[in-house]
Amino acid sequence: MKPDNYPTEPADLWQHFYCFTQIPRPSKQEQAVRQYVIDLAQAGGHSWRLDQEGNLLVQVAASEGRAERPTVIIQNHLDMVTVKTADKQHDFNRDPLSLVVDDGLLRADRTTLGADNGVGCAAALALMTDASVEHPPLELLFTVDEETGLGGALNLDASMLSGTVMLNLDTEDWHELYVGCAGGGGWEFRRNCPTEPAPADAEHWLLSISGLAGGHSGIQIHQQLGNAIKLLGQCLVEIPGLQLLHMDVGVAHNVIPREGSVGFSCSPGGGDLLAGRLDDIRLQARGYLPAVDAELDFALQAADGLKQTAGAASATLGVADSKAVLELIAAFPHGAQAYNLEQPADLVDLSINLAMLRLSAGELFMESSYRFFNEAQSLPLQHSVLALAAVFALEVKPVVGYPGWQPDFASPLLAQGCQLHLDLFGKAPAVKAIHAGLECGILKSKKPDTDILSFGPTIRGAHSPTERLQIDTVAPFWQFLVELLARI
Repeated sequence: MKPDNYPTEPADLWQHFYCFTQIPRPSKQEQAVRQYVIDLAQAGGHSWRLDQEGNLLVQVAASEGRAERPTVIIQNHLDMVTVKTADKQHDFNRDPLSLVVDDGLLRADRTTLGADNGVGCAAALALMTDASVEHPPLELLFTVDEETGLGGALNLDASMLSGTVMLNLDTEDWHELYVGCAGGGGWEFRRNCPTEPAPADAEHWLLSISGLAGGHSGIQIHQQLGNAIKLLGQCLVEIPGLQLLHMDVGVAHNVIPREGSVGFSCSPGGGDLLAGRLDDIRLQARGYLPAVDAELDFALQAADGLKQTAGAASATLGVADSKAVLELIAAFPHGAQAYNLEQPADLVDLSINLAMLRLSAGELFMESSYRFFNEAQSLPLQHSVLALAAVFALEVKPVVGYPGWQPDFASPLLAQGCQLHLDLFGKAPAVKAIHAGLECGILKSKKPDTDILSFGPTIRGAHSPTERLQIDTVAPFWQFLVELLARI
């Protein structure tokens, strides 16, 4: 249900975004929201095409008198990150989002909002449905599967596109124009560990972590947000007779893990020892973590019901293998690895995210991703991670990487955008590159002659249940988009 105080201007944009929040659109399941776009295109008499990957291109004819202007590609992705808090009952495959307007912000109730990149999609659709907008020929490109590795863009049939000017609407800080983005890659790691019964006198416990902010593993990696995998591993060090049973932390390769749990057995007294340490670990972590992680908390509960339930007692890792998993967690790199020497300190040149860890019935799975502007700079990091994997006998599956978008400060489109921003708002925009994998890098590699500019309204907490859209940045974002199209 739409909140009574839901924003209303610009009308078409806000209505399209509301519809996007009511249509489930996890990565690789964009069929329903794509059909919404197709239905709008057909209703307006616009032609459209799909490629084999499922990317959608809608062609919108120019406004009267503008047919001879250069064709402009408006590019967004249809899918969204699907993260919720542990106490929220929500099925991202079926349920619409519950929206809340509060203190000038639009958010969802304990889930991601999908403003990344739904608000950009909504703006593109508003260009198609708002008859008052004057524009050159448009190619509205809606890609799929962006959030799980940019798969839609990587497999895009670029022959569908004729434009050589592109506006990407997938960045998250208003008054900033982006002319570069990071490339990246990653790995999946697996190892099968033998299991054995826990000793008859062993204690059985479940340790959970909550209250971390989590967030985007690219644009927020410099904020030094707490990593739930690292903190859980820290808690379990030196617990006597520790045998891991199961572990479940993290949701996606591009999300800093914020909560999770681990089940384990230990020698008698081990649970009391851990219980006595948790307050100290919490206080120590709060001393160096950012303020948004102040709600960090641990919960330890006895799980003696596991003792002989469904063979659980025989599914624990041995003491040596359990220690090896904790050592792997401790040794695995996470966070910013290098900063840009010329840009402000919050522009990271190289980073890595320890994103997911699953352990069940002796099967260990981990996922990590890294980002770079200069791929050569990432090679030592890649080598160190692969060496670590070899030491711990991990099976490694590389995740398909993607190219970066090298900044072009001589771009004619950038010059137009800077002048327009100055004319409209009385100040020059910040010109930046982003430490995240925008699809611009891939599209630039497929169409090297394309002049690209990326911008968007302000979004905070993307890829986390705290995601929120700053409402008062949407109208000027729309104004800038419309006026820029009038000048191109």
